[in-house]
Amino acid sequence: MFWNEIHKADQLLTLEINSWDSFITDPVWQFFSDKLVWAPMYAAIIALLVWKLGWKRGLIVLAGALLTFGFCDQVSNIVKHAVGRIRPLHDEFMLANGLNVLENGGGYSFFSAHAANSFGLTFSTFVGMKRCLSNSGSMMPKWLKAYGGWMFFWAAMVAVSRIFVGKHYLGDVVVGIIIGSLAGYTFARLSAYIAGKIR
Repeated sequence: MFWNEIHKADQLLTLEINSWDSFITDPVWQFFSDKLVWAPMYAAIIALLVWKLGWKRGLIVLAGALLTFGFCDQVSNIVKHAVGRIRPLHDEFMLANGLNVLENGGGYSFFSAHAANSFGLTFSTFVGMKRCLSNSGSMMPKWLKAYGGWMFFWAAMVAVSRIFVGKHYLGDVVVGIIIGSLAGYTFARLSAYIAGKIR
């Protein structure tokens, strides 16, 4: 009964947020929701890690980011199949109440791997670089502040886009953000610790 009430509240909140659609913003949400669009940014992040940290420490922080991705994907798949929550775009109640659907998709909904991976990448690279530079006695440079600002904005847009395209409930996104952030921070601390042992 308790979980049914939470699910109903999640449905209503998701419908409210999803209803803020327009012909102007819909393409924006589809853009942020598309994984392949961001391939050049991922390549730029790898180049930035190696450029600013050196190839050894840069690759270690990159390894932390890859471990974060792997962890988030695997945990998301396990939880999705264990919970078995259908996506909003397949929920008759959501469709009957005007859900705006911009993408098709199968599988289960809880929790959002997009949200987890985007925040995981943000934390694993930003915190990883910040801690590596602090280990070497450097103050946080302006470029790293700018990087962090962009990455947290990007991660938030990716996460929220999943509600607007109709593939996730608000609760799926919030849990994904929490898990991705915790995983990214943990692997960032680990990678920075290992990188700090390298001269």
